[in-house]
Amino acid sequence: MKPSELLDTLQWRYATKAFDPEKKISAETWAAIEASLVLTPSSFGLQPWKFLVITDPDIKAQLLPHSWNQQQVVDCSHLIVLTAQAPVTGSELDAFIDRTHEVRGGEKSDLQFYRDMMGGFVAKMSDEQLLTWAKNQVYIALGQLMASAAVLGIDACPMEGISPAEYDKILGLEGTGYFTTVACPLGYRSVDDKYASLPKVRYNKEQVIQHI
Repeated sequence: MKPSELLDTLQWRYATKAFDPEKKISAETWAAIEASLVLTPSSFGLQPWKFLVITDPDIKAQLLPHSWNQQQVVDCSHLIVLTAQAPVTGSELDAFIDRTHEVRGGEKSDLQFYRDMMGGFVAKMSDEQLLTWAKNQVYIALGQLMASAAVLGIDACPMEGISPAEYDKILGLEGTGYFTTVACPLGYRSVDDKYASLPKVRYNKEQVIQHI
């Protein structure tokens, strides 16, 4: 992709206010979007999250009143609910070390230093602080999701206007250690969405970027 093509793609994307409920994302394209989420970077590589993909119309309908009745929730092709895992415990650290050893091989004992470093980081924080940290990681995934979708010509709308506690109840997350953080409907914009043609309102580069 040329630099100009990247910028054109980012100019094209916007927070879609109206989706065409008749248009669905193909299986091949959706597989790429899911793969992009898996590839999201995170602190220490720990990936303290789970991404729920919702296509069931009944579940979408249940979530609608807990989403400020934003119609995107029911009209989108796929709704992703991004959840944060907390607290991160020794079990999660051990599982990550096991996975690292499985993927990279070598001597597992060589990973003990990294395990101890992560353990020291976790031990310094309360459960509340760990949840805040995990939610911050989720927003990295949200950014990757929106950029990847735009490159593939898929519309998206990040949504914090939801009731996380109600989402947790409906999606069966209570007691699992995962907490709803943000939602993101994806699909194809409606031809009636007037926001699609509005110019972006951004500050000039000189106001937000400083070279040192």
